[in-house]
Amino acid sequence: MSEPVVLGIETSCDETGVGIVRGTEMLAHAVASSVDEHVRFGGVVPEVASRAHLEAMVPTLELAYEQAGIDVRDVDAIAVTNGPGLTGALLVGVAAAKALAVAHDKPLYGLNHLVSHVAVDQLQHGRLDRRVAALLVSGGHTEILLVDDITSDVTMLGSTIDDAAGEAFDKVARLLGLPYPGGPHIDRVAREGDGSAIAFPRGLTAAKDAQRYRYDFSFSGLKSAVSRHVQREQAAGRSIDVADVAASFQDAVVDVLTRKTIQACRDHDVDTLVVGGGVAANGRLREMVQQRADAAGIEVRIPRPSLCTDNGAMVAALGAEVVRRGIGSSSLDLGAVSSRPVSDIVA
Repeated sequence: MSEPVVLGIETSCDETGVGIVRGTEMLAHAVASSVDEHVRFGGVVPEVASRAHLEAMVPTLELAYEQAGIDVRDVDAIAVTNGPGLTGALLVGVAAAKALAVAHDKPLYGLNHLVSHVAVDQLQHGRLDRRVAALLVSGGHTEILLVDDITSDVTMLGSTIDDAAGEAFDKVARLLGLPYPGGPHIDRVAREGDGSAIAFPRGLTAAKDAQRYRYDFSFSGLKSAVSRHVQREQAAGRSIDVADVAASFQDAVVDVLTRKTIQACRDHDVDTLVVGGGVAANGRLREMVQQRADAAGIEVRIPRPSLCTDNGAMVAALGAEVVRRGIGSSSLDLGAVSSRPVSDIVA
């Protein structure tokens, strides 16, 4: 069939995203973020996020139609994230997608949020037509995936057993007096610091963890180590070198992320790595993963930062691939699945 045109809706957390894609060509990429409404709470409040999605949905749809020069009547299918994510937030997107599908007689596809983060790379670097590994790093997720087929065969190799990497960035930023969300601010401040100034721990990298936690991550101990360092310095009457602490913390996170990911690529004979999720915009992560991948002979594909954070184009990208393959659509009784496994790609 000719390249399908798909409208994608993403509301899994605090971004209301609408994208329109033709095959691997992005026609529209509209995002409304409620992050400013969560700043005073120091994290995402599910009820606030859900209400923000309700308010932003129609304007964001209209902006996407304007960018693409088409509207919902011209698309071949409606795709929507229905998990994993915040249940209330997911339900707003699912309800909107159902309404559009019924009103305009379009097939509906409920898609996996995590796999969509991998699929969005196709909009920048072309189709993923071979086995790849993926490192997904965000405020809610930190996983290594083995992707044999983007629409039907994705395996979780490892994940965080406590805090996600982005969550750890937010908590450490709060310790250092930096604003929420913490990731961009730590990345900025760390550029002026020395990443080797403080020997913060690398979780689950000891020899005893090699078998049970080979591809898994843990950042709660690192967060506690930063907290103890700050407390010791304050108790001794010394000022906190925020830049050095930020750089040393960031290097500890990025070291473990890249070390385990490259190991997974080697163990599974993978020569292409996709990196996605909001933390993939981090400059130090991009630098270190490229260095280590080059040394291992692995190609790295990282979408531009605007495609790494949650957005509707990533859902539309996966939807376009699913429609192109002729995979059946989802039922109109589609629900939200907050803990949907990565192996469940199309509802």
